Amino acid sequence: MQTKTSNIIEAMEWRYATKSYDTSKTIEDEKLDILLESVRLAPSSYGLQPYKIFVIKNSELRNHLKPAAYNQSQITEASALIVFAAKTNISSEYVSDYISNIATTRGVEKSEVQGFGDYINSTISDFSDDQFTAWNSKQAYIALGVLLQTAAELRVDATPMEGFSAEKFDEILSLKEQGLTTAVIAAIGYRSNEDTMQFADKVRLSKSDLFEII
Repeated sequence: MQTKTSNIIEAMEWRYATKSYDTSKTIEDEKLDILLESVRLAPSSYGLQPYKIFVIKNSELRNHLKPAAYNQSQITEASALIVFAAKTNISSEYVSDYISNIATTRGVEKSEVQGFGDYINSTISDFSDDQFTAWNSKQAYIALGVLLQTAAELRVDATPMEGFSAEKFDEILSLKEQGLTTAVIAAIGYRSNEDTMQFADKVRLSKSDLFEII
């Protein structure tokens, strides 16, 4: 009888960065909901979730985005394109709204958790826009990792992608006006039977080369 641990490893061995998708297949709504909920529950520094995630199904829009991703076929072949857009700043108002959300969710007075908000504001008060973008992008990558793991367990294929022009994506999606910038993208869907990379052995460092137990 397989354990949950072995199922997780099996899922990670199954997944790969899919190169070619089956355009006749779309992700079932139930699976997409699970994927998005797992991303919503992903950890982030202070729990701030300083990003917005766009789930792009529209084929016309994806055709428009494809040249900005160096014409990679996954952009249009996959069932959907996920764009992780990081905030370029974190305002005190955003932090205040977050503290209000904590209070409402946990059924306490905002004053009881305001000290946490003050601590966050004091920590990030001297950040430059570049520091905000870098920090927030790291949080988006954590969410990407959760997406990839969940997709593997659901046997949904996913391709994390950094080969794109963030500037062009931002322009096409009107992100600058929203105080956002594209951090990373991922195509999700189902692999094509003709994608030979699914049969290739997975190449990773050995445990002895990767890990050092101190």
